[in-house]
Formats: sequence, C-alpha cells, structure tokens
Amino acid sequence: MNARDLLFAVSLILAQGGAMGFDLVSANRTATVVVAAGEPECVRLAAADLASDTKTITGRTLPLVQRIEDSGPASLVLISLNRAESAAWLETIAPGFGDSLRGKWEAYRVGEVGSRLIIAGSDERGTMFGLYAFIEKYLGVDPLHFWASRPPRRRATLAWPDVKLTSGEPTFKFRGWFINDEDLLTEWKESGGKRNIDYPYYSQVVPREVMRSIAEALVRSRCNLIIPASFVDIMNPPEEALVQECARRGVFVSQHHVEPLGVSAFSYFNYWKARGRDLKYSYFSHPSEVREVWAAYAKKWAAYPNVIWQLGLRGIADRPMWLADSNTPQSDADRGRLISAAMAEQVKILNEVAPGRSHLLSTTLWAEGSTLNQQKLLTIPEGTIIVFADNSPGWKWQADFYSTARAPQNSYGVYYHHALWGSGPHLAQVPSPHRTWECLRTAVEKGAGTYAICNVSNLREFVLGIDATAKMTWRMEDFDADAWLAGWVRDRFSVRQDEIANAYRVYFNAWQIHDVQQVPFLMDGQMASLGNASLGQIAKKLSEKKIGGGVAAERLELRAVAPGASASPAGGDAFWKSIDDMHPKVTRREAIKRVAMQKAGFELVLLHARTAAAVLPETEAAFLRDNLIYQSAIMRQMCAWLEQIEMAHEALDLGNLSGAGTSLAGAATAIAEIPILAEGYCRGPWENWYRGTKKLNPTALWQRTRDVAAQMNSAVAKNSQL
Repeated sequence: MNARDLLFAVSLILAQGGAMGFDLVSANRTATVVVAAGEPECVRLAAADLASDTKTITGRTLPLVQRIEDSGPASLVLISLNRAESAAWLETIAPGFGDSLRGKWEAYRVGEVGSRLIIAGSDERGTMFGLYAFIEKYLGVDPLHFWASRPPRRRATLAWPDVKLTSGEPTFKFRGWFINDEDLLTEWKESGGKRNIDYPYYSQVVPREVMRSIAEALVRSRCNLIIPASFVDIMNPPEEALVQECARRGVFVSQHHVEPLGVSAFSYFNYWKARGRDLKYSYFSHPSEVREVWAAYAKKWAAYPNVIWQLGLRGIADRPMWLADSNTPQSDADRGRLISAAMAEQVKILNEVAPGRSHLLSTTLWAEGSTLNQQKLLTIPEGTIIVFADNSPGWKWQADFYSTARAPQNSYGVYYHHALWGSGPHLAQVPSPHRTWECLRTAVEKGAGTYAICNVSNLREFVLGIDATAKMTWRMEDFDADAWLAGWVRDRFSVRQDEIANAYRVYFNAWQIHDVQQVPFLMDGQMASLGNASLGQIAKKLSEKKIGGGVAAERLELRAVAPGASASPAGGDAFWKSIDDMHPKVTRREAIKRVAMQKAGFELVLLHARTAAAVLPETEAAFLRDNLIYQSAIMRQMCAWLEQIEMAHEALDLGNLSGAGTSLAGAATAIAEIPILAEGYCRGPWENWYRGTKKLNPTALWQRTRDVAAQMNSAVAKNSQL
C-alpha cells in the first residue's frame, strides 16, 4: 500500500467511526447538504431540488450550508473537480476519491466516506447528474415526475446500508430536447407574454414557471442540451426568459433549424418593422440586411454561456428559403452554393461579435438540407456538428445519413422525432423504445454519436419515450429496450405488471407500417391530414354534383400533405423530395382496410389496460389512464373517424348517397367522442391542457365533418325527391 492509499484508508476509518451506511433522514438526525460557495448555480439548484424532494417524501427539511465545518454529524457533499479549490478540498476529506474523474466529460462518482456521502463530478454537470442519479435511484423520484403527475412515495426515513454509483462519460456528448410544435404548452397556463409572430400558432410565450419545470426535468433526466421553443426571438424579454431558465441549469442552449444565429424569419420581420422597413426575408435579395440582423442577434445570444450555434439558411416557418423569395436561384446546385455562403458568413459574424472565443457550431440537415447534402451540394464549415434527421417520426434515418462520408474536421449527430405535427405523432406516442434504440444504436455505429436532439413537443404525451431516450443516450452500451420497458412498468405499477407491459407492446405494434416505405402512415397527424383532404374532395364533388363516378374511374392515391403546403410541383425539388418519405401514398381501399386493423389493435390495448387499471391503486391507475388508455382511446376514435370518411367517399363514388350519409354521420360521432374523452385527461392540475390544441384540433375536425355531413344530408334529401 502506498502512502496515498494509506492516507485514504486512515481518513476513512477515522471518519466512519465504525458506522456503515448513510442516513439522509432518520428518526434521530437529518443530514446536512454541503455546497461550496464557488459551485455554479446549476449545482446549487440541484441541491435545492434534493431538499425539495426530501421535504415532499419525509416532511423534513435538509439544511444547506457552504462550509464543511458547518455540517452536522452526517453530510452530503457536492464537489465539482473542474474547480481547483473544490478538487483540493476533496483531497483533504477523501484523498483519491476523484482520481478516476479528472479530465472527463460529465462523469461522476457517488460514495460513502465515513458519515459523509460524497457526490463528485468531473465538472459541474457531472456533479449535478450524479446528484440526480442518486435522487432517482435511492429516493425513487421520477426525473419526469412533474410531467407524469407521479410524485414520489412518502416515507418516514431515507437511509441505506450502502450507497454507491459511478458513471463514466456519456455515450452522446450532447443530448437533449427540442420543444417544438408546443401549442399545448403555450396556452395551458396564463400567458408568459405575447409574441409578435405572423403564424397561426405560438402567439403566446410559454410561461417562465412552465419552462422552469421543463428545464428541471431535462437535467433530472441527465440531458444537457435544449432548444427551448419554436422561433425564439431573444429580443423579446418574455422569450429571452426561456433561454435564461435553461442557461441557469448549466445546459447547452441551441436554436431551431430555421434560426441561424438565433434569427427566424419572424425575428427578421420584427427587427426591420421596428426600424420602419418592410423587407422580404431573403439572403439572396437583401444580403446586407439579413447580415445586420444576424449580427445583432448573435451579439445578444453571445451573452449566454454554452450556446450551440445553428448554421444554415431556411425560409418562413419550416419551409425552404426559396419559398420566401421567388427570385432565389432555381437549381439545387445554386441553392446549395447560397446556403453554403450563408453558413460561411455566419461563422465570420460569430468571430466578429465574440472575438477570441471558440464556438460550438451545428447545422441540421432537415428537409431540403438532407437532399442537398446527399447531392454533395453543401460546403459546411470546419468544426461544425453535422446533424442528420430521421424521416419523422423516429423510424429510420434519411438517405444522406448513410451516404455522407464522415470527415475528420467535423463531428456528427442526429435529430430524432418523438413528435412532429403534420406527419407524425402529436397527441399520442408512436415510436417504441426498441425502435428508438435501433435508430440511436445505428447513429453511434455510423459515427454520428456526438449529438442527439429529440423533438419532444409538449412533453406530457411522450414521457415514456423521453425517459427511455435519456437513458440510452447517456449509456448506449448494454441498453436492452425490452428489459428497460419491463423495468419501467415494474417501477410504476404494483400489480398486473406483465399485463401492462404487454399492453404497451401491443400499443406500439398497433401502428400500421407502409409496405413500401416501411414507416407508419396512419399516425394522428397523418390521419387528420388524410381525413381533411377527403372531406374537401367529398364537399367539392357534392357541390359539382359529381356523384357516382365509380371507384374504378378514380384511382387517385391519397396523400397527406404537410399543413400550409400545396401539392408537390411536378418533379419536385429538394424540399419535396426530402419530405416524400414522411407522407407515404396509399389507395383509398387500402386505407380503409389498414385503418380498421389499426383500430382493432387499439381496442385490444384498451381491453388489457382497462382490466389492469381496475385493480391498481388510484395514483397508478391515473398514470396508466393518461399515458396509455387515453392515447389508445383517442387513436381508436380517430381511426373510426377516418375509416368512416373513406367509406363515405367510396360510397359517393358508387352513387350510394344514403350509404355515404350514414358513414359521414358515423365519422362525426366518432370524432365527437374525443373532446369528451379529453375531459378526463385535462383534469386537476392539467385543466386547460387542451386550450391551445390548434394543430390537431379534434373539435375543429368534428365541426368540419359535421358540415360536410350536413351537405351530404341535403344532397340525400334532394335525391329522394327526384
């Protein structure tokens, strides 16, 4: 034994005095939490979360102090080794404890040294994540407890015979969430402020306290990256507050892929409107004006630490830049050159507004970026994290993921969708943990394991997938999706665990997969688009008295089109080619057959889940109702709605007006059930949760269906009089 080991052994013996185990709260004492004065705010906030959790569980209050001398007989000590004074301090109380952590990224070690429990991190996020790992494992606090309505179990004591946790560096260096399509979050609570945005959604800012709960859940899940909202205008104080709430948690903050240097088209319009100018948003037609806005916003964003800057060039909302300016070059090659020039200029601006600083850069190859990159038409600045996208939702990577050679001067990551309005899930989860694992495992194997950003929309609907993704991006090695799901169910339900786990498996297998493209094609957003399109076609045929044309005469394929978009132009372009996989084509007869099969799958889920819920304790049953039963029920109703609409359309083409009317009435009845079901989902603290449901709006779908049904009934009445 060398001198260092001997010193550590002696200090351990003296500190523990023969005692073993650690008592955070016991009958006779409450441990003190020691957070040195120099520790970053994120560590102090994590310590406050520990104190809050302990109060919730035991009713007892943990004292928080800054000096070890002020601690009691038992203490929990938080130490970040990237601070020289903290590292030296750790050596005095536990020599060698942090040796394995030095120089690592977000690694931690949790262990007992006498009557002390030491949580040491290689850096401040490592310390924070070590504490949250301890809270999850030993206190039993769900990282997503707020969004899952799942408070920890109350206990009188928190004491353990042995506490030990270690973690090396995470698999993905950067991993986190994109709060996108957040229509529910923006209007659930009273507004956090107004947004000046010419868009049907997001007119209100997510309240600061809601973003605080999002950021807390993010770090409890051991994620370190967030895009806090769609189209953030950091010049608007209520929107800047979202960035502030994330930054104080010590995480990396980034920007939507339509916001290079933090500038969306809406921010650009606001900037020039305030200066009395109404300009087209175009780097092609107004390069100096666009550059001025980029520089102003980059300077504002640069005041925050840990920014991952988005590079790129896109248009209004989530559309290509050439749709914002018809003068933009029309060839893919010219467009690729323009985007490449813009990215180079953005790097130059960063070096001007924050000279002498290194910058974390990323570019997201979403939509047309994916196609242009696959054609090798983009020149991406050296050092940029190149982020490949899935096909929406997270089912498979787009083609450029496989065709792009990994260059040593860049690193690579992925953009994964748990949710996406228009062509994917919005009110109900779709990708299973196993499907997510397959995608992310492939990302690591194919050299794209530096960065993983997950679109989580409004969070509440996707807590299962979010938790699974957080676990696998932290440690991909040895992750077993089936074992994880079984454990997740076991942790949340006290009885009928096998039946509940099987119900989840049936749910994830219920989604119909397109025979050719091998992706889901009847998710809630897709069904809404298909149903609305068919209702429009029915209304048009009735107005034009085109009844009984025959199904054989109309062999058009149904195609869900992204909201706000027109049909693809002949031949398409980079944008339309990129989203083709998001909207698989299907004939009407096939849609009717497959939607009936999907509906039957959800009915089977409901049979198993409702049987299990009947014998669960109420808090467990409530979670099962929210996370599985409700989602299965509304998807069953959407399936019934779409099935009846397409049957009505088919009957109309066969000249069967009466049958078409009956089917439309059935469709209206099916969709009308969703707002009734939602009353149970939007209860208690979640009252008004659907107040902002403007993207997939069941009430609007019902009204539209009822209007076309009334038009059909009028046609039936007129026909009967002939």
